[in-house]
Amino acid sequence: MARASLATVRRALARGEIHPVYYLTGDEDLLKDEVVGAIVEAALDPANRDFNLDVRAAGDLDVEKLNSLVETPPMLAERRVAVVRNVEQWRKNSKPWRFLRDYLDNPSPTTTLVLVHGPGQSAEAAFANAGVHIAAEVPKGDALRTWVTDRAIAVGIALEDEAADFLIASVGASPSHLAVELQKLAAAAVTDAPISVEVVEQYVGVRRGETVTDWVDAVMQRDTARAVSLLDIVLPQPGVSGVRMLMTLGTELIGTRLARALRDAGRPPRAVGSALFESLKASRPMGLGPWGAVVERWSTHTRSWTGPQLDDAIRAVYEADQQLKNTTLSDERDTISTMVLQLSATREAA
Repeated sequence: MARASLATVRRALARGEIHPVYYLTGDEDLLKDEVVGAIVEAALDPANRDFNLDVRAAGDLDVEKLNSLVETPPMLAERRVAVVRNVEQWRKNSKPWRFLRDYLDNPSPTTTLVLVHGPGQSAEAAFANAGVHIAAEVPKGDALRTWVTDRAIAVGIALEDEAADFLIASVGASPSHLAVELQKLAAAAVTDAPISVEVVEQYVGVRRGETVTDWVDAVMQRDTARAVSLLDIVLPQPGVSGVRMLMTLGTELIGTRLARALRDAGRPPRAVGSALFESLKASRPMGLGPWGAVVERWSTHTRSWTGPQLDDAIRAVYEADQQLKNTTLSDERDTISTMVLQLSATREAA
């Protein structure tokens, strides 16, 4: 079967479309757990769920146990759900692997089998082709904000749109990190009113104007003094590293370079915006906010940068990134501040 997105599977489950086999891959275990929960919720009645749900680790299953797991009939229900985690523990062509491969050709009509692959592992084609293959990838752009607001509702709180965007800017795009901060906010909530940016600032420990995004904006606005001073505030924050800051800046520079090239080619502003939006849809870079705001930002940055300046900046960010990754002697702050000052010197020379 073709690979399905998280949103597609959720819509199908909401319509009552439940398949006999699901195969979950990807590095985000939290997202995979959410999908497993949604499948169980859709497939099993809470009244008899305990009788019809089995969650096992692949390493604990031999052929006999695996056969019993998938062929046992449901009790007082139409179907049962069997979840097998860490299927990468089975060596290819081992006895359990071969049994499962044969089973997938003719799965039980009363068992929904959910195979969960561990992080950092390549997908197994034999499993992916036999069932609904779901790659649990980090949502991007508007989809990430939707995930954050939905997750907030799931833990019993509501977020203002601006607060959701600020939380993403403060914590980054990791669903696991975002989920932890949402739990903190849920524990601290004292009213049913939507949580504001000020509350997020208080409990996440990052103030407005002092996020990685704000540092990137300072660099892109050619505000060298602010960009350098923010390093002492942003770098020590939880989840922030020099490499993450450079990756975020690099994405911004590349997007702005594309906008600059479109403008230099004579495209009118509306055509530039449309082309940028289509590029975002095609590449889906991580860590960005709502795409409409991103397109506007990249277009605005072109007023401060020429094409050659952007080329030099991208090269400088790449070199700083390599320096941080390839040597244990590099001081993150010194490396990044030197890079920022280099961009400022390039502008003055131009």
